[in-house]
Parts: sequence; structure tokens; C-alpha cells
Amino acid sequence: MLSVLGLDPDAEAVYRTVLARPELGIAGVAQDLNWPEQRVRDALDGLARLTLIRHSELEPGHLLLVNPEVSLAMLIGRQEAELAERQRQIAQSRLEAAKLVAQYAENRKSERGLGVEQLEGVDQIRLRLEELAHSCTSEIMGFATGGGQSQAARKASQAADQAVFDRGVQMRSIYLESAANDGGTIAHLDWLTERGARVRVAPSLPMRLVIFDREVAVVPTDPDDTSVGALVLSGPGLVSALCALFEYVWENAAPYGKTPARGAEGLNPQTMAVLSLLAQGHTDEVVARRLGVSVRTSRRITAELMAWLGGRSRFQAGVIAGERGLLQGGASAREGQGRSGS
Repeated sequence: MLSVLGLDPDAEAVYRTVLARPELGIAGVAQDLNWPEQRVRDALDGLARLTLIRHSELEPGHLLLVNPEVSLAMLIGRQEAELAERQRQIAQSRLEAAKLVAQYAENRKSERGLGVEQLEGVDQIRLRLEELAHSCTSEIMGFATGGGQSQAARKASQAADQAVFDRGVQMRSIYLESAANDGGTIAHLDWLTERGARVRVAPSLPMRLVIFDREVAVVPTDPDDTSVGALVLSGPGLVSALCALFEYVWENAAPYGKTPARGAEGLNPQTMAVLSLLAQGHTDEVVARRLGVSVRTSRRITAELMAWLGGRSRFQAGVIAGERGLLQGGASAREGQGRSGS
């Protein structure tokens, strides 16, 4: 209880013993506490430095107890003075910090004059996302590409997301259907929905995207490697277009936890997405990245599609798919599905 005044546990135990029985000498205190005498002497040295006791010059080994009303009041006064000085230093530091923040904001303002800010490397990206999440007041929307999320990414995300939820900010996120293959990611999505986030899943996503308050959007400079860099967009035209893209994908995505409805001729949404991507001329590697699956899985789905369509080549399979109306029907089939409030 007296540690704030500078007494360690040994010093406090000895001091309380001396207060209760001031007639005891060093040997008596040691016997009372069942300690070695050297331990008592060390504690007494600490009490002497705090002017709580004094050693008698006339009677060696005898202790002189300074009136605690005086000595403790002096210690408390000293602590109060140190606290006041510390508060003065904190106030000065707060003033200097405000100046630095203002200078930083002014520099960043000039950098962002065109509504496009470029970030280099994952460290800058994470710091900027933290800033934007901290200043967000109403809603965060985003595409989470890459399939299953790593444990480190989930842990970092939950800490930031909880702070956002605590401020009453709404969150809508679209994950890849392939994320359901990872148990840790499923647990993370359950954690999000339990806290009020609205989550949907889609067979493929165009790119990674985060939009804050419909005013600022963050997109990767290279969709193939999101760690290389990112662009922070604040121009109204650009952000509005990205908001429209998000809403389109959101309307065609399935609520998390529900089995996605099958599209034309019983094809599941993931297979329909592969068909559409192949028709656009994308490689197996691009298809795999868009779906958040391995290249091996992408190739297997492609081979199964070609066999099902009866095409000997990708081009022929695309022609057959077009003739059967599969390329036009995928989106409209999903658009016709009723959506709950997820």
C-alpha cells in the first residue's frame, strides 16, 4: 500500500513492525519477522533514505522513529510535487504532439491534393488503413480476396474491427466462397457476424477493396500482389464508381451461412464464375487468384467444365457455353434470388 511513497515490500514490513513496537532494535525486528538481520538492515537503510527512521548515535542498534505525521506528510508532499511536474510535462508534450500532427496533416494534404495517394509496401498500407479505420464514422465496405485468411491477419483484424464496432460503425464485407474451406476463417466470420457485421460470399471477386464512409477507398496497385502497394482514392468520381461496384457484387453475393443457389443448368456459383472468367480469356493462374483457390483446383474445375460442355478446347467450350446461354444467365439468375437483410 505504501509502494507509491517509495517503500518496497521489505521496507514496508519493517516500518509497520517498528511503528507497532518502537522499542525493538534490529535484532528484535529480525526475530519478530523471522528474517536474517542483514535483510532487516537493508530494509532499514531504505527507510532511513526516506527519513522515516534514524539510527541512534548514542545507542548503536537502537532505532529512532520519526513522527509519521511529519515524515509521511513530507513523502506525500514530495510525490504530489513530482506528480504536478509530470502533469506539466505531459501537457507540454500534448502541445508539441498537436503541432507535429498539424504539420503532418498539412504535408499529407498537399500530397493528396489530386485525390490519389500512393502507398509503398505492406507497412505503409497497414498504417494508412489503421488511420482510416480510426477516423471512420459510419460504414466500412470491402472485398476480402485470397480465400482463407492467415491467423496473424485475423488476429490483427479483430483488434481493429472491435474498436470500429465499439464506435457504432457499420461493416459490410464480401468474402470468397473458398474461405469456407478454412476453419480459422469460418470462426473469424462468425466472430464478425456476432458483432453485427453483415457478411456475404461470392465465387470470385475483382480485387481487394476497402471503402470508408463512402468517401475514401483503398485498392491495390497490383491486384496480383497486394503487398506491393496501394492507392488511396478520395476523388468523388472514383469513390462513387467503386461504391457502385461494391453494391453490384453485394446484391449478387450470397448471405454468409446459406448455401448459394445454383444457376443455369444446375451449375454452382463457383463453376459459373470459372466459366465467365475463362470466356474473358483469363489464365488458370488468374482464375485461381480470383476464386482464392489453388491453380490445381482451378484446372480441375476447368477440365470438368470442358468435359461437361463437350468442348475439345477452351475456345470451343466457350462457344458452346454462349450458344446455351450460360454466359448471360449466370448473373441474372443470382439477381433474381431474394435477399434477406444480411
